[in-house]
Amino acid sequence: MRKKPDISLFDLRVTGPAFRTALGKLDPRSLYRNPVMFVTEVVAALSTLIFFREVAAGAADAAVVGQISAWLWFTVYFATFAEAVAEGRGKARADTLRATQSETPAKKLAALSDRRHETVSSRSLRPGDLVLVETGDILPADGEVVEGIASVDESAITGESAPVIREAGGDRSAVTGGTRVVSDWLKVRVTAKPGESFLDRMIAMVEGAERQKTPNEIALNILLAGMTIIFLIVVATLEPFAAYSGATVPLVFLIALLVTLIPTTIGGLLSAIGIAGMDRLVKANVIAKSGRAVEAAGDVDTLLLDKTGTITFGARRADSFDPLPGVDPQALAESALLASLADETPEGRSIVELARRQLGRTVSDRLAETHGAAETIAFSAQTRLSGADLDDGAKLRKGAADAVLDWCGAAPPPQLAALVDRIAKSGGTPLVVARDRRPLGVIHLKDIVKPGIRERFAELRRMGVRTVMITGDNPLTAATIAAEAGVDDFLAEATPERKLELIRREQAEGKLVAMCGDGSNDAPALAQADVGVAMNTGTPAAKEAGNLIDLDSDPTKLIEIVLVGKQLLISRGALTTFSIANDVAKYFAILPAIFVTAYPGLQALNVMGLSSPASAILSAVIFNALVILALIPLALRGVRYVPAGAASLLRRNLLVYGLGGMVAPFVAIKAIDLIVAALHLA
Repeated sequence: MRKKPDISLFDLRVTGPAFRTALGKLDPRSLYRNPVMFVTEVVAALSTLIFFREVAAGAADAAVVGQISAWLWFTVYFATFAEAVAEGRGKARADTLRATQSETPAKKLAALSDRRHETVSSRSLRPGDLVLVETGDILPADGEVVEGIASVDESAITGESAPVIREAGGDRSAVTGGTRVVSDWLKVRVTAKPGESFLDRMIAMVEGAERQKTPNEIALNILLAGMTIIFLIVVATLEPFAAYSGATVPLVFLIALLVTLIPTTIGGLLSAIGIAGMDRLVKANVIAKSGRAVEAAGDVDTLLLDKTGTITFGARRADSFDPLPGVDPQALAESALLASLADETPEGRSIVELARRQLGRTVSDRLAETHGAAETIAFSAQTRLSGADLDDGAKLRKGAADAVLDWCGAAPPPQLAALVDRIAKSGGTPLVVARDRRPLGVIHLKDIVKPGIRERFAELRRMGVRTVMITGDNPLTAATIAAEAGVDDFLAEATPERKLELIRREQAEGKLVAMCGDGSNDAPALAQADVGVAMNTGTPAAKEAGNLIDLDSDPTKLIEIVLVGKQLLISRGALTTFSIANDVAKYFAILPAIFVTAYPGLQALNVMGLSSPASAILSAVIFNALVILALIPLALRGVRYVPAGAASLLRRNLLVYGLGGMVAPFVAIKAIDLIVAALHLA
């Protein structure tokens, strides 16, 4: 799979604007959507007011209060910076796309049969308008080819330098605004309104500015808001408790306790994780119409894959030479090679390739040179055979069994009939090879399973994803290919109705279903599936029905999309676990410091041996801010996903990010405390 080049975290195109954008995101009207960071900003503002009051009063602890206030502001700023960097990476990727959106002249036609045109602005085009695009012209809008055939340069959206063919009818009729016609001409019917084209949607999703929160993200936000309210109540009750105990707790210390106990780490990184997940899809040349589709991909239970082009190469290839009894296998391979040299079909070329592998390139080249053909017979759909009449008088033919046997003019030997029948029943295509009107054997053509696909399916199985192959083949052929590919199940003789029925049956059992397609007949199933991946070369109906669009039109990309979705969920879960776990260490740092004067026995909880109450609180606040900054690269890159079962992933998550989230803050807070004490900051 071809991916777009990664953008470094320290790329000035990203970090430069992000520093400024993060300041703008400190606006409470923007920040209120993130309840954790909104509360942090409010208490940062409150601590700042306390600092000014302490300075005015000449209080001795004004310097400590000022430092706590500054680090609370840094906590909020680092969170907005993480989101700004994530969005900035998307904006950097959108630069090339936006460059293609400049207003272009359009040759508008009054009628399909009319060659005369009126030059208008692309902004004035409406769905249903007809436009003419000729060599060198930029397509002014998304549309469907209704007449003509042309080569189109789509590198602006796919990154692929080779032009593609677009023509009326079939599954190659969809064209995208901003691409360029390289040769010939097309008449196109506009299908998109201004501002609602494919490129408009792509830019909006790539930049992440209009990214809507997914259901899981909303649920997590509600959980974080609930935890924030709980800790707010807890901290608010500590002041009366302290007064009852005869202790005095500065308000700024309670503020610091609140901020360090609420889950600020995941609260600050949550948006960046979601945007980065969509950015990873963009790198894979997949555009998501919604964040919901990316997240659903991570929860997929059933994966529906077309056989042709996804599991298999989609073109029949020579797999073996099966000689009749008494025929030398090398003689069969040599005859098949010579009879196929004039066959320019993919099947013919694959026969030559297989024969060269078996005979050795040196032998096959010498064979072709020494047995020159006085006459070659090219393959045609009418004769259904190819061959050669050699200089030495030998006549060779290769082709469909009935066509070659007609040429032989004799009844087939029983062994040949049995061989042809066996290959046909296995789902293959038998081609008979004959020399001087005598059959030598059979070439076994089959739709070959792609290398490595079986291992990919085994990997999906370890993730708990069930794979189903969709094919129009008969059940016997489908079963053979399914067994070779290693899929869990198959649907043979598939029709649009049967695909839809299968998806609905899986969903009725509570499963999430993903599938890909490119034709109008796939549109109902794409719309019904939880994750519908439409090919960019597909019809407008398919692209409208799907919620993900693969710019490379590679059906195997569906597997990569599932991996990206799972990585998004794993990253969010891992950082949530880490965020909640490191609150334990901050609890041990601050609570003893606050109440150790009133309750000396709490000194036993000062397991880190922190220098002083003021140093303990300041160290915890500094760590709380810096940990967000330190985790930005992990949030953007994503936690590495290792295919495994749910129980194994949970154990790994708790061990690495749960236990690590408790241990790391103990070490970091102690190190910061040593620095604070050495510099006499508290």
